[in-house]
Amino acid sequence: MKKIYAFDFDGTLTTKDTLLEFIRFAKGTMAFAWGFAHYAHLLVLMKLGLYPNYKAKQKVFAYFFKDMSLKDFNALCKAFAASSKHLLRPAGIAAIQQAQNEGSEVLIVSASIDNWVQPFFDDVKVLGTQIEVMDGKLTGRFLTRNCYGQEKVNRILALYSNRQDYHLTAFGDSKGDKELLAFADESHFKPFR
Repeated sequence: MKKIYAFDFDGTLTTKDTLLEFIRFAKGTMAFAWGFAHYAHLLVLMKLGLYPNYKAKQKVFAYFFKDMSLKDFNALCKAFAASSKHLLRPAGIAAIQQAQNEGSEVLIVSASIDNWVQPFFDDVKVLGTQIEVMDGKLTGRFLTRNCYGQEKVNRILALYSNRQDYHLTAFGDSKGDKELLAFADESHFKPFR
């Protein structure tokens, strides 16, 4: 039977949330602070469960990256990954390598934008939140649903619809991974800390 390993990215394979780290890397600490001050009210409402996570995330993303060219954005993503390997948890990376060595399929299933997650991994498929691009520029909107909660399960099922054909091992660290961990045959919560 085929074996599939699905890893959450932020917090599971990394020590920090990469959305915040990426914005700070791309825009600098002052612009980062100013942008978050601008949206503080929405972030508080989101934390209280009164405003949807994906809407707050999309507004913050648009504030920082709307109208940037895809070429420039992707160059930033590659530079961020190259300079941020210290964010990766060594035990998590070892688990990915072990799964690959045994011939298993490895997926990173993340609410983060796949453009900055993919450059961390040469030969791993990333199922992340995808961004909308028009005329070569970022619109500030997401092309797909935020890859969080049930959406993580939906993305795996879109790739591998016959659930009985594979054994799924999942790794996560937050409420956004709850559905993925429940869907898996074997699940690990905060395994690399």
